[in-house]
Amino acid sequence: MSYPPKLESIIQLFEMLPEDERRETLVSYADNAKKQEPRAGETFNLEDIRKDEECADTVGVFLRVDAEGKAHLRMTLGPEVQTLTRAMTAILCKGLAGVSPNEIQELPSDFVTRIVGAELVRVRSQTIYYVLTRIKGICKVFLDRERMAAA
Repeated sequence: MSYPPKLESIIQLFEMLPEDERRETLVSYADNAKKQEPRAGETFNLEDIRKDEECADTVGVFLRVDAEGKAHLRMTLGPEVQTLTRAMTAILCKGLAGVSPNEIQELPSDFVTRIVGAELVRVRSQTIYYVLTRIKGICKVFLDRERMAAA
């Protein structure tokens, strides 16, 4: 399976790291999650802000699709959101930048283990896939609306 180039680069970085450095790098990504928040003046095609049962706090997913059909994601995270969720937010926003909503929807989730490591996936399985599920969900709504508008 080939992944979007930016995501592939992140996957390869994590696969090279020993377990302790992998965890440190995840914390570093988590610390940078705030940089993925919407910026002043940005407009979005869709915004999905809610607190789900499987997450500790509110998560906002913001999708803008440019004239070329490329997705640009921003996310907001409440203060109770766990470190691993914050890390995946930063990773996915960076790794999926400029990818079409359709490509995001079709993206298999098997790369998550390659980034996080099998042990953390086992311990935190729901948390790890939460952000990807939310991003795929907003892309599905966008694509459904596009299909309806075209019909």
